[in-house]
Amino acid sequence: MEEGTLKSPRHPTGTAPAPVAAPAARCDYGDADPFQWDTREDCEVRQILDRIGDKWSLLVIALLDVSTLRFTELRREIDGISQRMLTVTVRQLERDGLVKRTVHPVVPPRVEYQLTPMGRTLHTTINALVVWTEEHQNQIAAAREEYDRRAATAL
Repeated sequence: MEEGTLKSPRHPTGTAPAPVAAPAARCDYGDADPFQWDTREDCEVRQILDRIGDKWSLLVIALLDVSTLRFTELRREIDGISQRMLTVTVRQLERDGLVKRTVHPVVPPRVEYQLTPMGRTLHTTINALVVWTEEHQNQIAAAREEYDRRAATAL
């Protein structure tokens, strides 16, 4: 299991659960079937979504879309990330083919990171999510306030 991940409560041992009876009727979701991705821990799609949906990965991808950066520049730009977490994040993104790491043969060694062409396509998708968030942030804030108000009166 990767660092920073937890075992699924549905699959604590990583094995498939006992068969469960199918629901009496299932909605037709068409192309947007929410069950298209396997929820098991070892599912490739789930692992990739976990990686690219991670807050540190999103920030690294966003920063590297602007320019090639050195490790220290990334760390300085990402408030709150530890050196260890940044190291783990860029290694995982490199392993997934989203980030290219270049080591220059100088003393001290200079290491730079940049997005790969595939990483750049992901940034386009992430940007759409950011735009959506910006457009709806006031509605989300109002919904949170309303929820908190209802929760406080329920006590």
